[in-house]
Amino acid sequence: MTGISKEEESVTLELLRKKMEDFAKERDWEKFHSPRNLLLALVGEVGELSEIFQWKGEVPKGLPDWNEKEKLHLGEELSDVLLYLVRLSDICGIDLGKAALRKVELNAIKYPVNLCKSSSNKCNDEAGN
Repeated sequence: MTGISKEEESVTLELLRKKMEDFAKERDWEKFHSPRNLLLALVGEVGELSEIFQWKGEVPKGLPDWNEKEKLHLGEELSDVLLYLVRLSDICGIDLGKAALRKVELNAIKYPVNLCKSSSNKCNDEAGN
């Protein structure tokens, strides 16, 4: 056994949302979690995430040259970004999972396979997009 609970094996956005809500309630931090404050905290965390990559140049998929300490730090900063995003969406009354699925569907329409396959250019039928 790895020490991971059944709950942790299947992490969902709803589980994270609830854990963040409970975390804030337990500390009486809800009064500080306005959309503005959460957005600014999220931006700060994205900045910290960016610093990790700032001087590394291009990094290959899988981070083969990174040591475990670097990967652990990256995981922590990615988690901070995710958790603030989940909390912000909750405070704004947005179902992040549904919104993300809808966005994937919209992107599939905006960037059809037959026009965009193997191209990094923004390609679609509409000029100027």
